[in-house]
Amino acid sequence: MKKIIALVLSVLMVCGVFAGCGSTAADNGKLNIVTTIFPIYDWVREIVGDNDNVNLTMLLDSGVDLHSFQPTADDIVNISTCDMFIYVGGESDEWVEDALKEATNKNMIAINLLDVLGDSVKEEEVKEGMEAEEGEESEDEPEYDEHIWLSVKNAKVLCEYIAEQLGKIDSADKNTFKSNTAAYTAQLDALDKDYQAAVKQAAVKTLLFGDRFPFRYLVDDYGLDYYAAFVGCSAESEASFETIVFLANKVDELHLKAICKIESSDGKIAQTIKDNTKEKNQEIVTFDSMQSTTGNQVKGGTTYLSVMKNNLESLKNALQ
Repeated sequence: MKKIIALVLSVLMVCGVFAGCGSTAADNGKLNIVTTIFPIYDWVREIVGDNDNVNLTMLLDSGVDLHSFQPTADDIVNISTCDMFIYVGGESDEWVEDALKEATNKNMIAINLLDVLGDSVKEEEVKEGMEAEEGEESEDEPEYDEHIWLSVKNAKVLCEYIAEQLGKIDSADKNTFKSNTAAYTAQLDALDKDYQAAVKQAAVKTLLFGDRFPFRYLVDDYGLDYYAAFVGCSAESEASFETIVFLANKVDELHLKAICKIESSDGKIAQTIKDNTKEKNQEIVTFDSMQSTTGNQVKGGTTYLSVMKNNLESLKNALQ
């Protein structure tokens, strides 16, 4: 990947593509901020507010999942020349290291969100009954759960850090960033309290996903238990008979009234689990992991808060 990125940048420099595809603050008088996924993009949008001094780009805007994304030539140029680049920092972002080494803007601030959270980042967990990934081998290095944005508590910490870093490269707007962030984190605090209240009133305290499970941070925030077909970063799409039976038995044992899935799933595994329960009358509830939110959805009014509020309603349904 490193050689490919270096080659792309060399070719683009020779062709003069930089002038058209990516410009720095020095070129256009504006701050250029590049983010990978939608949640980060939306946080920054809230922090900068109606600031005309900022150009904000979301790389993953076409519905491509974080785990399968590969940057285009234009993406590499935008990263290379931007003033701030913000990314998750997990295994799915391994390409970022090489891209940053080739950056032409040596004053760029690059923010790895996993690094910001430090010790609060969780190792990926394989729960009882989960489908093992094909070719899975033991590794010396732990694999960390990348889905940090699905914690409202994490969102608050990360927004405050991003605002602080933005103030360093735009001191004139530092106070605006600070006040915008304070207003936004107040909304996050209110939503956090709504989640706490919903869990406190819930009849059950366990979620069951016939799907990948990227919501580890969310369930840990509120003391919930869970079962799932796959870990959050799994590339598997077919569950074994043993996995289906295990999860169906858990639905019966815990008297669960809902089986959950994520937004990109066709729901077939959840339906098969339902078909193998005694009652066969569970609701299939969808949670949005924001792993494939598109630019068109953003234009249509989708925000981080709107998605997390919808997830709260899904949580209430799942815990009834």
